[in-house]
Amino acid sequence: MDAVRAREQLRRRYLFAQDAEAHLNGEGDAGPETSAAVEKKEKPLPRLNVHSGFWILASIAVTYYVDFFKTVKENIHTSSWFLFGGALLLVSLSIAFYCIVFLEWYCGVEDYDTRHPALIPVTTASFIAAAICFNVALWPVWSLLTPVLLFTQFMGVVMLISLLG
Repeated sequence: MDAVRAREQLRRRYLFAQDAEAHLNGEGDAGPETSAAVEKKEKPLPRLNVHSGFWILASIAVTYYVDFFKTVKENIHTSSWFLFGGALLLVSLSIAFYCIVFLEWYCGVEDYDTRHPALIPVTTASFIAAAICFNVALWPVWSLLTPVLLFTQFMGVVMLISLLG
């Protein structure tokens, strides 16, 4: 099958306009009416969607039904893993706030991962280590459900933060 015939079959199958390929290749005259139509079609995604709402509600339900804060308060003194996890989480959040608040907002550095390439891996490694520490600390309480509960809490917080900005 030759290329022209294959393109024509694809156009018919997916109902592409005849000049769609010319616009993709940069050929032809893309007038202002075409760009205005494209701009009208592009809508920003809503901040609150089903996915983020699910994780936020799941996190609230987990917090309520397993008495999350009460359990953490009662078990914080029994294990030193909470201290290690808390310290590593503090390191991770400090680096994240440094990148977002100081470098991006204050200094205006848009691409801080190229200027400071070690920040992202260090933040990721410290957060993963903190998650492991929290799992070890809470394992005697919830055993196999511990990673599931902590992941649900994490996703709920991430989705809640995404609603703010």
